[in-house]
Parts: sequence; C-alpha cells; structure tokens
Amino acid sequence: MSTASWNQPLPQISVEELARRLAEAPDGLQLIDVREPQEVAIAAIDGFEVLPLSQFERWSADIRQRFDPDAETLVLCHHGIRSAQMSQWLIAQGFSQVKNISGGIDAYSNRVDPSVPRY
Repeated sequence: MSTASWNQPLPQISVEELARRLAEAPDGLQLIDVREPQEVAIAAIDGFEVLPLSQFERWSADIRQRFDPDAETLVLCHHGIRSAQMSQWLIAQGFSQVKNISGGIDAYSNRVDPSVPRY
C-alpha cells in the first residue's frame, strides 16, 4: 500500500456518529477493520469485515468485487492512522463515499462503549 501524500482533506466520522449510524441503519454501511487478527480478538465492533493491512496483497486485487465503490464505506483501526491510509487507498481506487473513523476503536471504547476492551 502506498503512503503517498494526500492533497485532499480525508472525510472523517466521529465514534459517536458511528455508534448512532450503527444503531439506526447499519445495513446501508460497508464496514472495514484494517487491524490485525490478534487486535480484533481483543476488541471488536460487530459488523466489520477484517482486512488486515499486513495482508494487503491477499485482498487488494478483488476489493471492487467485495465492496461496492459507490456505497458508504467506514474504515476502522486502533487509533485512526492505518484506517486513514486505507481510506486514502480506497478513494484512489474509485470509492466515492469513504470515511475514516476518527480515533479508532480506542476512542470508541473510551467515549461510546466502555465494555469494548482497550489495549
């Protein structure tokens, strides 16, 4: 995955807004978690498909077959750095409604659902 600089502001969604959207209408959302399997084993949010960045070569070629490029796509990681990289890459692949989840699962645990373990 390229880490080239990005000239456009990256669309973001807060963890509070994520929780609201998951409670109201999760069916219209594509949810991607780019953390490693051992991280997901510690803390996870239901509904996210896990695509670890370390396995990029395994899933990147068929991303447009697995996900609708025109559907709203929310990307999660631990703190929001890896998910920002993934969000930028998805936008470069033609995905039109990508949002990075600001603060990641750590912020979600801290500000929305303390039952989600922090690590």
